[in-house]
Amino acid sequence: MHPSATQISDYSRTRFEAQTSYGDTIAHDIYRRGAGAPVVLLQELPGIGQETLFLADELVNAGFEVVMPHLFGPLGKTSVAGNLARVMCLRKEFHLMSSDRSSPIADWIRLLCRRIKDDVGADGVGVIGMCLTGNFAIKLIGDESVLAAVASQPAMPFFKQGELHMSSADIRQSRQALDSKGPMRVLRFENDPLCTAKKSECIHQAFNADGADRVQEITLPGRGHSVLTLDFVDKAGHPTREALNGVIDYFTRQLKPLV
Repeated sequence: MHPSATQISDYSRTRFEAQTSYGDTIAHDIYRRGAGAPVVLLQELPGIGQETLFLADELVNAGFEVVMPHLFGPLGKTSVAGNLARVMCLRKEFHLMSSDRSSPIADWIRLLCRRIKDDVGADGVGVIGMCLTGNFAIKLIGDESVLAAVASQPAMPFFKQGELHMSSADIRQSRQALDSKGPMRVLRFENDPLCTAKKSECIHQAFNADGADRVQEITLPGRGHSVLTLDFVDKAGHPTREALNGVIDYFTRQLKPLV
């Protein structure tokens, strides 16, 4: 718990509505805070709790603007079981078990990234996806609006760890983009039960099998899951602290400061 985190009431709130390539119109609230190059922070299954708000503070303090879509669940606290039920009800937006295709919500996030890029006049945005949104970051790096992407413990499809929540066309597009943008980052714990070594192998096979370094994986010791939030330890030298420092350095290099 991070009682000192800036609360959601101190963020500006807008509403973003867009029609995806699937033909569905999707709308969600967007919470923004900070000034500088934009980073789109995608919530994980437990929700936008205090740990996620603390992560947002870290990014804001590092000189970025945080853009957080509120996709489901309560604000300011976490609820795994309750949010899983909510996501299962959002069937037109999330296809949790699907392989060889992404969820419609990922296309909506792509449109949001384009809107944010244009609104602030940035060269592009950064994206952090976590857990069920982790794979979205791998897909989104393929879009021209995204210059940097971090997939933290990408877990979908949940019961098919040897597969990706992306179509073969998505994979080709992201591979091509990474060849010009430089490698993205994947974070996971070594013994994560939801983002396993099999998932890691699948990602490397899809992106690095030809000897290229399109995806750089940072593997932390132990059995945790949420590298940047629920299992994060704000202590110098701790593997999670070092992982976050690396994420901030990566975004700093990839995202040019706004003039």
